[in-house]
Amino acid sequence: MQRGDPASIGYIYAFSIFLGVVFGVLCEAQYFQNVMRVGYRLRSTLVAAVFRKSLRLTHESRKKFASGKVTNLMTTDAEALQQVCQSLHALWSAPFRIIIALVLPYQQLGVASLLGALLLVLLFPIQVLLTIVPMSKPPPKRTKHNTIDSFFKRDLKESSSSNVGSSSLVDEQELVEPFIIDIGVIHDQEFTSNSLERDPGKRPQIWTYPVNQQDEIRRAYIKLGPYQFFLSKYPYSSNEKSTRRRFQYSWFSKFSSWLEYSPTKDAAYCLPCYLFASKQVARFGANAFTVEGFSNWKKVNDGDTCSFLRHVGNHTSSHFISMKSCEDLMNQSRHIDKVMRRQSSEQILNNRLRLRTSIDCVRWLAYQSCSFRGHDEGPTSKNPGNFREMVKLLASYNDKVAATVLEKAPHNAKYISPIIQKEILHVIASKVRRKIREDIGDSKFCILVDEARDESKREQMALVLRFVDKMGFLQERFFDIVSVENTCSSTLKKELSNIFSHHALNVENLRGQGYDGASNMRGEWNGLQALFLKDCPYAYYVHCFAHRLQLALVAASREVILVHQFFSKLDLIVNIVGASCKRNGELITAQQAEISRLISIDELGTSSGANQIGNLQRAGNTRWGSHFSSVCSLIKMFSATGTVLQNIVTDGANYSQRGDADSAYTTMTSFQFIFILLLMKEIMGVTDVLCQALQQRSQDILNAMHLVSTTKHLLQKLRDSGWDTFLRDVNSFCESNEVEMPDMNSAYKVGRGKSIHQPRDTNITIEHHFHFDIFLNTIDTQLKELNCRFNEQTLELLTLSSALDPSDSYKSFKVDDICTLVDKYYPADFTEQERMLLKFQLNHYHLDMTKHEDLCHLSTLTALCEGLTSTKKASVYFLVDRLIRLILLLPVSTATTERAFSVMKLTKTRLRNKMNDEFLGDCMLLHTEREIADTFSTDSIIDEFYSLKHRKAQL
Repeated sequence: MQRGDPASIGYIYAFSIFLGVVFGVLCEAQYFQNVMRVGYRLRSTLVAAVFRKSLRLTHESRKKFASGKVTNLMTTDAEALQQVCQSLHALWSAPFRIIIALVLPYQQLGVASLLGALLLVLLFPIQVLLTIVPMSKPPPKRTKHNTIDSFFKRDLKESSSSNVGSSSLVDEQELVEPFIIDIGVIHDQEFTSNSLERDPGKRPQIWTYPVNQQDEIRRAYIKLGPYQFFLSKYPYSSNEKSTRRRFQYSWFSKFSSWLEYSPTKDAAYCLPCYLFASKQVARFGANAFTVEGFSNWKKVNDGDTCSFLRHVGNHTSSHFISMKSCEDLMNQSRHIDKVMRRQSSEQILNNRLRLRTSIDCVRWLAYQSCSFRGHDEGPTSKNPGNFREMVKLLASYNDKVAATVLEKAPHNAKYISPIIQKEILHVIASKVRRKIREDIGDSKFCILVDEARDESKREQMALVLRFVDKMGFLQERFFDIVSVENTCSSTLKKELSNIFSHHALNVENLRGQGYDGASNMRGEWNGLQALFLKDCPYAYYVHCFAHRLQLALVAASREVILVHQFFSKLDLIVNIVGASCKRNGELITAQQAEISRLISIDELGTSSGANQIGNLQRAGNTRWGSHFSSVCSLIKMFSATGTVLQNIVTDGANYSQRGDADSAYTTMTSFQFIFILLLMKEIMGVTDVLCQALQQRSQDILNAMHLVSTTKHLLQKLRDSGWDTFLRDVNSFCESNEVEMPDMNSAYKVGRGKSIHQPRDTNITIEHHFHFDIFLNTIDTQLKELNCRFNEQTLELLTLSSALDPSDSYKSFKVDDICTLVDKYYPADFTEQERMLLKFQLNHYHLDMTKHEDLCHLSTLTALCEGLTSTKKASVYFLVDRLIRLILLLPVSTATTERAFSVMKLTKTRLRNKMNDEFLGDCMLLHTEREIADTFSTDSIIDEFYSLKHRKAQL
């Protein structure tokens, strides 16, 4: 202000200064708040990154970065970067402040102000020299290995040695080294519940796993439960009678929540203590239930000093703390991150509804063997795949679903990613396998095994378990499919043993093996059945009945020369007619015209589903029932096939096609071809009933042997009294198709043209030739093959088992045969006292069954077992019921494994040939055992999915 100015100007200046100071304080407070927030976020991010990186350091990197250096990086360096954030704005504001501080004094003082500024500049180095204090030794230099940037850089030498030949353009996540510790090497890799070692004596300790995977592994083990392996007789701890003790199966019921048993080490373990144990303790006995295993059995049943009770202890014991840790781990709602970010009940319901939609989609797609993903699942894709399209379809029918799924779902809880789809599928498949395992329990079981090659040219082995459930029903359940390196018997046994060990299935409970006739399966010395017989001498092998029947049909078709020639000509006709789409179209047109003609003259009726148009079927030696289907298809389309062959003879593209078609037509319209064609229909019609029956699930072996006997009887009846009827049918067929018939009473001549001659026996007529040389010879050959491959006399086990057959009011019941069966084939399943009691129990059983109104008219052993359970007679005649269940375990056919391979072809197609084994097995299991999967509620699947691993969203 100047002298004489009004006082109001002064007030204005003072008020302006006040406003400026207030505004500056507010801006400075806001500024410090923002830079401090940024600094703390930067510090927390760096600390988390350093901690995450420290968990993945290799052994060589740990030598360069000790724990103290890592701590300095997480404290000092991170805090220094935090403080830098507070001075970032000084980089642009400091020059403006210096300029203003020089300009304003220069306006008031002139050049004198510049001299003062120069003096301040000269004082800077003087002040630095005065403040330096001499030190005894220089401060340590920070090498390149101590800086925070070098901590995150990868050593090129280490990278080249560990990833030789790998591409330089890889994901950052793939550049992380596996976690290696001093006591063992466990790579940081993906794992599944099927890959975890269940045997407590074999599995690695929990602290050997990567730290970031330990909780997930703990959850998987808790889901699997304690490994409570059942043995009929547990081994003794010593050979001396005075100190002989062994593990007791009843201890599992007393300590069911934690007790485990290792059959390899004959020792007991504690699952919760294993899951939350620290490194080995040097104190004696501290590692008994986690590392070494407890086997001092005499201290178990010792009253208050029982070792198991002492291990459990009180609420302060380590076992109690481990049990509480298991509960806390599985209860995610109590975790600190869930408590701090607690979601409302409406959000949780929306999350469950969203996951419920995904579960329904996964179920339906797995049931139908459909693909899940599309080639392009982006937001602009026109076809994002079956899964997403089904989610959209369900959303279109429900407004609540539409308001929570896809784009309207939060980014961390969409539940539509491929990983989530596979996790849902694996949860359902795991529940199905657990249900099958629970149905088996500790009872005996049988295995059906077969191998095949999938679309990706990998050998796959299918495993089916055959058992009798608690209700007395015979079950055959597809259990798993495993990829094998080769089909050697030792490789197959190793993979099967791994499955048995993982699911606590004891090989000693194996009472049957069902395979095809391959040498690696049925070999008496080194075959798969021989290897299992070494482990369990009562696992009797039965060659697949359906495979035997097919071998008998193939052998019979080759033994008779004329029949062998017939099938060769039949294949030629099928190949010519089905060689192109044009000929197939002509065949369909000819069929339609023939059907219309037959309907017009009232020789063919009309109804819903009748008169279907089809194609000629090709016979195959490895396809069950294919010969019968091929013969029937030609009989049904005989006239249409002849029309197509005549068209090819007239309009064929070249002489080769015309000549082959003319030869095929001439052969097809000959009397001999038609005679054998109808004969094969009669013979294979009888055997096809047996073939279809053998392919039924849960077929008992005694009923199968009855079907074989009736098949032989019908063939013998056809041989003895079926000639006249059959000849009339042949004549009728030839007349309806305008085929010339020979004079059956004329002499039969052999050969054609100049080589034609009369056989040595001049009295042989054409009827005699067709009757004896073809009709009877073919049937006799078929009967011979059936008698050879289904010889009951050579199967003493089946002969003795037939004494329990309930058909014809227990006509075959023989007490002595049943007792012989038990003594010779099942001595390990009955004690000596039980074998003595069995004879008396059988006498009561026979009298009771023949008078019981519900059990006296049964025809199969399967129905008898179900009836004994439903009428509660199984508890009265428990020894007989046990024997019946053992006989039912004997396999009949491997049709269930063949069905599994059919499902594999539907699931793993050419477009899905890169499916991994676990995903393929889960898809096949849900498709095959959908009736079990339907019993699980969606809420139970959601709860298990939520407990499978750490989830950000609450369910």
